[in-house]
Amino acid sequence: MTPDPTLAALRAAAYRTLIPERSVQAALNRMGFVQADPIRAPARAQDLALLARVRGYRAGDLERLYPTLDAEEDVIPNYGFVTRGVQRLLHPRVTATRAERDHPQLLARVRDLLRERGELHPRDVTAALGQTRVVNAWGGQSNATTRVLDALHYRGEARVVRREAGVRVYGPAPHLDQYRQAPLPDPERVRGVVHLLAALYGPLPEASLGYLVGLSRYGLPHLRPRLRAAFRAAVREDLRGAQVEGVRYVWPADWALDSLPVPRGVRIVNPFDPLVWDRRRFEHLHGWAYRFEAYTPPARRTMGYYALPLFRAERAVGWVTMSVHHGTLQAHVGLRPGGRITARFTGALERELERYRVFLSADQVQWAWAASASSQT
Repeated sequence: MTPDPTLAALRAAAYRTLIPERSVQAALNRMGFVQADPIRAPARAQDLALLARVRGYRAGDLERLYPTLDAEEDVIPNYGFVTRGVQRLLHPRVTATRAERDHPQLLARVRDLLRERGELHPRDVTAALGQTRVVNAWGGQSNATTRVLDALHYRGEARVVRREAGVRVYGPAPHLDQYRQAPLPDPERVRGVVHLLAALYGPLPEASLGYLVGLSRYGLPHLRPRLRAAFRAAVREDLRGAQVEGVRYVWPADWALDSLPVPRGVRIVNPFDPLVWDRRRFEHLHGWAYRFEAYTPPARRTMGYYALPLFRAERAVGWVTMSVHHGTLQAHVGLRPGGRITARFTGALERELERYRVFLSADQVQWAWAASASSQT
């Protein structure tokens, strides 16, 4: 009988998400889903996630390569990039969006325009149909035509064909028409999503997997009850699990947590990376609470606007904030109390910062310890 894993074994198993790949496509194939976020501090989350996994990756490579990749923009628990095999689990998506309820005639006109032109940038729709401002989900103002384009995309009637300066350009989605005509059975779809999440974010607390499955109602809105049932069935029948220091963890049954190598070196990851996404797991495994503070008032921040978690081997030991000014990558490194600054650690940190310099096409690196940095030996 295999003994229950230790916290160290769980940390090593979580760290396996950073296994390097030779190409962007290989990383997408292994992960299945890469979360997107528009903040650039110092780069978008999707680029930072791929930097952590693809040798020689540069900021913007995903956007540049996207038309040639087996990749689509879509939503599961959050918005991001999926392979078409994963997207087939999500469509057909049976739902009525707010945009089509509020603007049915506009939606029909935008649909016709898309069929007529083949590709649509939001500005093209505005030029052709005019601009109507509506209140968005955050209380601000949005262009109604942009909302309708997003709705067509969500419904599977359009796909993102590329981006121009970060703005989505839409086109027809004939492969999604095929998914509508010959959909996968619902049980296969929901089971596939649950197992994808368990593999991407595992090992993780059972409660956290349940939370992710709950968020996936955005990807499969009409299959929400089936998703919950698939989660319960996976925990009961498919996944392995154990109680570790008071928390019930689950992970894919074919993972061997007792034979993983001990991670080495220093790594810096983005706040939405699967390695750190689950804050419940992060605090349990590392003994401190990481906070994403981009939307925290500046006076209340303790780590910084966009603090990137810092790992020393498999342990999270601090955070790094970065920005590029006039060709110089500037970084401030904070450590948790008790962290030791050794020559070996400093050398590994400088190599990781150099990797970021190349990724960001900066000319040089300037960095310093934050005021919270701990003892030096």
